[in-house]
Amino acid sequence: MSAYLDASVIVPTLVDSPPSPVVHAYLIASAEAFIVSDFAAAEVASALSRLVRTRELEHADALARLATFDQWLALDTTSVTTEPADIQQAAALVRRFELKLRTPDALQIAICARSAARLVTRDGTMAQAGTTVGIAVTFLL
Repeated sequence: MSAYLDASVIVPTLVDSPPSPVVHAYLIASAEAFIVSDFAAAEVASALSRLVRTRELEHADALARLATFDQWLALDTTSVTTEPADIQQAAALVRRFELKLRTPDALQIAICARSAARLVTRDGTMAQAGTTVGIAVTFLL
């Protein structure tokens, strides 16, 4: 089975933070092929942009980290493109109020489900919702 990585798992590989060691250990130990969607890649760029806006990261440093990310994407992952059906599925998921999903998280779950992959996330709400809808989940604390 492949592992679909959401932004909550990818960002700690680019920016040192408390979850970084756990994420790095998982990525090194995993034998699964990694899948990253175009949407997850956009969320990663958004997270770095926020760090620049809040002056926690210099502009040039963020660009260098994005270049590293792009290289990793090209060499070590399979890219998946968001499809209109993913948006329709995400809309259906957010209408399931018990899942407590925001649209971006529902879209990640929809793309993951279509990819027939294991969802790897650090987001507890996403992990629970993925399990509820029948997706295999790895939740990294």
